[in-house]
Amino acid sequence: MFAIALGTGTRDAQGQLLEAYFPYPTRNPSQALVDALLVGEPAGAEVAIDAGCAQRLTDAGESKMAAAVQALGDKAFVTALDSDAEPSSTAEVYLKLTLISTRQAKPHELNLTGLFAQLPNVAWTSEGAIALDELTERQIQARAEGRALTVNSVDKFPRMADYAVPAGIRIGDASRVRLGAHLGDGTTVMHEGFVNFNAGTTGVSMVEGRISAGVMVGEGSDLGGGCSTMGTLSGGNSIVISVGDQCLLGANSGLGIPLGDRCTVESGLYLTAGSKVRVLDENGNTLKEVKARDLAGVSDLLFRRNSMTGTVECLANARAIELNPALHSHN
Repeated sequence: MFAIALGTGTRDAQGQLLEAYFPYPTRNPSQALVDALLVGEPAGAEVAIDAGCAQRLTDAGESKMAAAVQALGDKAFVTALDSDAEPSSTAEVYLKLTLISTRQAKPHELNLTGLFAQLPNVAWTSEGAIALDELTERQIQARAEGRALTVNSVDKFPRMADYAVPAGIRIGDASRVRLGAHLGDGTTVMHEGFVNFNAGTTGVSMVEGRISAGVMVGEGSDLGGGCSTMGTLSGGNSIVISVGDQCLLGANSGLGIPLGDRCTVESGLYLTAGSKVRVLDENGNTLKEVKARDLAGVSDLLFRRNSMTGTVECLANARAIELNPALHSHN
């Protein structure tokens, strides 16, 4: 089996699932776990559990999952995926996004085709997910009871930290990291940093800029304040933008090509695939003029703008960046 998870979720007045929480998702589960959760039932998005599930999980050595079954009671269900097919339900999308955020899958590794059609747009509030057509009634009820109902966002995606918090990370503002983000061990996302779904970092990185959907950032790289990466949902389109190891995107810079390792993009420079770039030798002489896309994936490059002419220039990167180890100790 491809993946299985014990889940629970919030439903609207018609019983439709608005969101799903999977505390212990498992990719490539053992047959013992599958048998304990499904009892011969076929795989499905919301399979009901029976009274003996907790005991079977205990017998299989899954004590934490058994305790979750007992705590959730009839609010629990099982989502099981036979294969990595296109998701066909809200529960299946949430399970795949959770697998990415728990580092059991990397961005671009799972089939997320058509996921937007399976995710309802809901109000994420201080009382959880609420269907939009039920929000006003809930707000009236809260006020009548003297409570404050705060709407934090209206979106298809929730905050990652409400569903998964992998080890060894720091997040300054949890609302800026969506479920389905992949944060490597040692990553720090500062308050103005942002990480979209199906995107993220492979290891130790400093994120003060925006990692758009589909973008992966390599080990030891630093995204400066206000910098931007083109995602597969925006200007990057079908081109997969990535940042190699030990790269630096300067403050307020932008990236529209894949970078190799140990590359630097100067602060304020937005490098798109069509940007004209003068390639210089070590003496500052022009070797050739190319479009930035022709330098995609090449390592040890420094991109800068000539302050006199405004021309974008590229030359060998003199040194790789090094992140401060004291800032990235998450113990």
